[in-house]
Amino acid sequence: MATTTTKSVKINNQPIKNEIVEKTSVYKTNQLNLWYGSNHALKNIDLDIKENEVTAIIGPSGCGKSTYIKTLNRMIEIIPTVKTSGEIIYRGRNIFSKDYQVEDLRTKVGMVFQKPNPFPKSIYDNIAYGPRIHGIKNKKILDEIVEKSLRGAAIWDEVKDRLNENAYGLSGGQQQRICIARCLAIEPDVILMDEPTSALDPISTLKVEELVQELKTQYSIIIVTHNMQQAARISDKTAFFLNGEVIEYDDTDKIFSNPSDKRTEDYISGRFG
Repeated sequence: MATTTTKSVKINNQPIKNEIVEKTSVYKTNQLNLWYGSNHALKNIDLDIKENEVTAIIGPSGCGKSTYIKTLNRMIEIIPTVKTSGEIIYRGRNIFSKDYQVEDLRTKVGMVFQKPNPFPKSIYDNIAYGPRIHGIKNKKILDEIVEKSLRGAAIWDEVKDRLNENAYGLSGGQQQRICIARCLAIEPDVILMDEPTSALDPISTLKVEELVQELKTQYSIIIVTHNMQQAARISDKTAFFLNGEVIEYDDTDKIFSNPSDKRTEDYISGRFG
């Protein structure tokens, strides 16, 4: 489940040894297929996603990007016509196993959607909602979780004096960061983001992008984006999806500077999509 790379270690600018740096897989997708009824939407997907990295999923509309990440927390199963085959291994276990509790998975794998979707509650109650569902009732502990989560989403200073106000009174960019804080409050392992800035203005988009870069030190982040410049700015790895297939998956710098597949090059250069 892990891959290794080597890096040179220097003391006083003198290389003394090669240190083995191990990167652990948080998700391994093996021959994943998905159908909506008779529509074959995902075809033999193989992806190995590493922890504490930002992985971008790019590709034209309808290529399977959002479908793929919604399989990672099994949210796709809400649609009754969906069928799957293959495996998604999360931390060493196949999430499609009969004994895998989907509630446990969704606690560990949080999700932020395209449009901000705060609950029609106070800012405080938005953040405290998840911990309360998981049985935390102590006001002092909830206060600590709310503050920690809002700080983690880089919005504490903007809302600390407004915690009892309805979250709907915030700007779109602030609402999205509240949704990120709500996700952080359940202490996930992975954060899925489905076009999280597409409804935001450029300044709010920049704040969310900066936040993503900070969060990857503690979380593994998988982000779907139509914005190729955004993928190039914030991701470590990029997967290019086309017609339900992964055409290319590599380091982001490689994908954008020297792609191996002409279809990737054509998409990135704007020839289609």
